[in-house]
Amino acid sequence: MLKTIEGIYKDGQIQLTELPQDVRDRSQVLVTFLDPSKIDPVKLRQLIDQLETIEGIQQGFEELNSGQTRPIGDFVQEMQQKYDISG
Repeated sequence: MLKTIEGIYKDGQIQLTELPQDVRDRSQVLVTFLDPSKIDPVKLRQLIDQLETIEGIQQGFEELNSGQTRPIGDFVQEMQQKYDISG
């Protein structure tokens, strides 16, 4: 699992801007310190979005490998109904 959460390092502690969801206690983490004077907020947001996209793809592969799939015809029919598309 890959989960990105922003935070601030202060007085030897990392204060998260939000609490992680679906993360077990004692999960391993990697911490990257960013130099605020050299960080472009737009590029940082793009990087976070890319990491979240990778996580979504990984989750899709895990679901596929565990057999959590459905026939493509069912998906197409659902999308046609949801978005009022004639088939």
